[in-house]
Amino acid sequence: MKAPKDILKQYWGHEAFRPLQEDIILHALEGKDTLAVLPTGGGKSICFQVPALLLKGCSIVISPLIALMEDQVRNLNERGIPAKAIIAGMGNLEVEEVLKDAVEGEIKLLYISPERIDSRNFQEYLPHIPVSMIAVDESHCISQWGYDFRPAYLHISRIRDVFPKVPIIALTASATGAVKSDIISKMKMRDVQEFMTSFSRPNLSYTAENCPDKINRIIQILEKVPGSALVYCKTRRKTKEMSDLLNQFGLSCDYYHAGLDHETRKNKQDDWIRGRTRIIACTNAFGMGIDKPDVRLVIHAELPDCLENYYQEAGRAGRDGNKAYAILLYSQHDINELLELPNIKYPGIETIRKVYHALGNYLQVPAGAGVEQYFDFDLDTFLDRFKLPLLEVINSLQALKQENIISYLDQVNRPAKVQFTCGRNDLSELEKNRPELDPLIKALLRNYSGVWDVEVNINERHLAKLAKRPILEIQQGLKMLDKFGIIHFTTKKESPQIRYIQNRITTSELELNYDEYLGRKNSYKGRIDQMIQYCETLECRSVLIGKYFGDYKITNCGICDNCLKNAKKRILPSEFAELYQKMITFLQKGPATLQTIMNHKIENSTLLEEVLSELKKEGKIGVDRDGRISLK
Repeated sequence: MKAPKDILKQYWGHEAFRPLQEDIILHALEGKDTLAVLPTGGGKSICFQVPALLLKGCSIVISPLIALMEDQVRNLNERGIPAKAIIAGMGNLEVEEVLKDAVEGEIKLLYISPERIDSRNFQEYLPHIPVSMIAVDESHCISQWGYDFRPAYLHISRIRDVFPKVPIIALTASATGAVKSDIISKMKMRDVQEFMTSFSRPNLSYTAENCPDKINRIIQILEKVPGSALVYCKTRRKTKEMSDLLNQFGLSCDYYHAGLDHETRKNKQDDWIRGRTRIIACTNAFGMGIDKPDVRLVIHAELPDCLENYYQEAGRAGRDGNKAYAILLYSQHDINELLELPNIKYPGIETIRKVYHALGNYLQVPAGAGVEQYFDFDLDTFLDRFKLPLLEVINSLQALKQENIISYLDQVNRPAKVQFTCGRNDLSELEKNRPELDPLIKALLRNYSGVWDVEVNINERHLAKLAKRPILEIQQGLKMLDKFGIIHFTTKKESPQIRYIQNRITTSELELNYDEYLGRKNSYKGRIDQMIQYCETLECRSVLIGKYFGDYKITNCGICDNCLKNAKKRILPSEFAELYQKMITFLQKGPATLQTIMNHKIENSTLLEEVLSELKKEGKIGVDRDGRISLK
């Protein structure tokens, strides 16, 4: 058998693993269960992809994010690794084709959502798949005491029941002690070993600032700190407003949220990654699975509702190890809003019943029907038709989802589909009468095998390239062929979907497990209290984060706002004067980055910050676009 490092070099081109990756891989290769808590950007996917290639058979990867599954499968395929995903929106024939490939050993990694586990066709094929390993991404979702509970994760243990000797790797970026215990228990993990990297980020300076005038402060920060940046906002509307404002001040900014179509999101993301856009104003939909190491600044314009989310989002700064900043701006109004959230996020049973009743009417599902059916769901139309408040609906749907009554998939990408439905003589006749459609017809027949027998997925943009025609012409041509009865054409869809996990019941019959529901509400209150404490604390912010996640080895970071304030009180005038002169002498040799200066035997980073700040205030130094400091 090859060594893990050989696989890493062969497929990823890396010479060495990141911290803990190799330990986790070797543990899995021994057939043992593993719980890995690795930070955002810590390389979690390598921990299951490498052993999947070394073990005989197929590894099942469970992930809640469709976009992330698609990205990982595409990246693996580009490296020559056979991987496939089963995602919502695929037809039964497509799903069964993927499952057959898994049974026949044609796939090394099979990606599925947790909701797929309970489906009839997956349950039929599962015992026949040569499963070598079970990898569970975002594993904190199994715990109802965590910040992102998804009941479908509870079904993962059913795969363990079928394959009791197959190792499980459970991965997450953040989990408290209670959540880790829940993961181990609910997944029926045995003799499990925990691997957890330190939650310390020695190059990341945390700041929390009570700030009534956020826009002007954000502009000040962005003008002061050069480099790539993220500005997190709570709503889709605010991302657009923030982007427009920053652009008015000459700052290169775009906006991003889950309501944009797939292609638009991808283009915005690519522009930012490649440096064509400096700043992205975004909701928390942005960042998952994106590898951009040189982010210098993450600003939160509003308060997140828990430290788990904040740590992950802030942690997207400074992955290259160079100095970076995570700045949280808040006001008393934000804190008051946060304290009101538990009652909003966990509505009463009558509110939930009202939304459930309206949902059944909207989808036209009668009582006693609907189980395992998927329905397109347009939230705006639903709100308008039933005159219901947005938050009431969203949080009631979440409650119904957590009670395992429905499944709500926020964004389902379903590709366009085509099947020829005419006879071959009809096709020949059409080609004579409508020659302008001939390039499209030939491109379909030559590039999509099986198009006479079953519906096949097509990519309209790729089809346009094959036919050497504009995409608009291709889209119009497909609709025309459908109208003529030559093909059956289903347009591409990007829409949320509702799935009934149980048959619809009458509204009066709807009940919740109230003790568990109340327990989740109280747990949520506790997370909000911790978030507020993070804002108001006087201790080192890195230490507070570490304690929250059970990492008690973290010492004062020396670079967060609280550490800097405390150190300022302790700086001796003689030390300041000595370093002040030393800096002038050093910079007379030429411009230098902050990292170069710090590497020049300067151990007290707090004192250095103070000296550089004073030199800048006096107009003796300047900073260029590349972050280099020089004497004026």
